[in-house]
Amino acid sequence: MKVKNLANFDFDLLIDCFLSAFENYFVEMPTEKNYYKKRWIAAKVDYKLSYGMFDDGRLVGFIIHAVDYRDGRLTAYNTGTGVIPDYRGRKIVKALYDHAVEDLKVNGIESCTLEVITENEIALKAYLGIGFEVCKTYKCYGGEINLDESWPAEINEVPLEKVDWASLPNQEYYSWDNRKESIENSNYKYYEVSLDAVVESYFIINVEKQYLAQFDLLQENPLAWERLFTGIMQLSESIRTNNVDGRLTAKVAILDKVGLNNPADQYEMKLEW
Repeated sequence: MKVKNLANFDFDLLIDCFLSAFENYFVEMPTEKNYYKKRWIAAKVDYKLSYGMFDDGRLVGFIIHAVDYRDGRLTAYNTGTGVIPDYRGRKIVKALYDHAVEDLKVNGIESCTLEVITENEIALKAYLGIGFEVCKTYKCYGGEINLDESWPAEINEVPLEKVDWASLPNQEYYSWDNRKESIENSNYKYYEVSLDAVVESYFIINVEKQYLAQFDLLQENPLAWERLFTGIMQLSESIRTNNVDGRLTAKVAILDKVGLNNPADQYEMKLEW
């Protein structure tokens, strides 16, 4: 078997391998190829710095890396690692990383990050063995918003190019796909939520996917969280939001309060050199 980068590799064959590797995963994975094409463009995937394990020309395992400057460092974010069922137990992920780390260093990458479901003990053990360390714990939510009553809330769309990102709280707590750099590269809209003409919160949403990338308070007012979700419901009564940092206790509390399900938690892990 041989490790090669995925530059110029057929996208459809890559997705076929990806879906085979994630069949019967801890959470149900989307199966539409166009979903991954758009998501990986937004994440800034670099196929030259993504790697596959090939057996007689057949792709049997992979690491897909997005590459960007994050927190001042040129970082490779693992947006997907997998091995097809017949090839598991052969330490393919370790072999992929042994190759990848050296190549990433040559290409100026300063660190690697990834996310792993906390219950995935096999993957977690493999990443710890490679040298990754847990740095954050995230919670994932989804379902229908259920508020006891509707609260007055006015929403107003602001073009993404006019958003003052430096004024938004807790940006350092968001995961790769939910940060400014990925949001600006995808199909999201930014909304302010106001009470009596005073902006007290905001949210960023992909209405088509019912996906909430960011949301937070800008003013600490009574019932502000409830009004925020009243505003969200004007666009979508069902939402998903992944990788909410567990340290943001008020945010976690409102997600539980509005009745969303928490199907999985994830660790963010980091490898630096």
